[in-house]
Amino acid sequence: MADTISLRPLTGPRRTPLAEGAWVDLLPGWLSGADELFATLAQDVPWYAEKRQMYDRVVAVPRLLCFYKENDALPHPILTEARAALTDHYRPELREPFRTAGLCYYRDANDSVAWHGDRVGRGATEDTMVAILSVGAARGLWLRPRGGGETLRFSVGHGDLLVMGGSCQRTWEHAVPKSSRAVGPRVSIQFRPAGVR
Repeated sequence: MADTISLRPLTGPRRTPLAEGAWVDLLPGWLSGADELFATLAQDVPWYAEKRQMYDRVVAVPRLLCFYKENDALPHPILTEARAALTDHYRPELREPFRTAGLCYYRDANDSVAWHGDRVGRGATEDTMVAILSVGAARGLWLRPRGGGETLRFSVGHGDLLVMGGSCQRTWEHAVPKSSRAVGPRVSIQFRPAGVR
């Protein structure tokens, strides 16, 4: 019998204050039916591969991507519901809605994203938020202060919600590292306000 895909009330995320006005909220299992949603997204989203210039050569980005602009229909109704719930919950702090959704498909332990902050656009100069809903197998999402320091390690998947807020995109970096052990596939859905990438 298929899981029912639904969201729990968005209450009681555990906040971890970080240095310099940054913070992270974590709500494990916010979405139920995460395996069913993962299967749908893996099959139905028009995934594409990117290549990027790295020094003197062009390399494949080690994950698949899909980006939904502000007025694009999202690939499943529960994602529209999730974006609205996040906007309602965080509006007192964010003071604007979440508008876009970027999806990443980590197919196996070799797929990853290097250390970075979402500093393209307003994230470079303003406090903002990036809300990440993860479905599929749990993967590590690591955070560290820009310029070095202790790394915080979160394991997210199976419907977990992780929100990075305050100055996090300017003063911290995050990554999904390659894994030395076999891990199952995961889809990460990142909700952002307008003008943040």
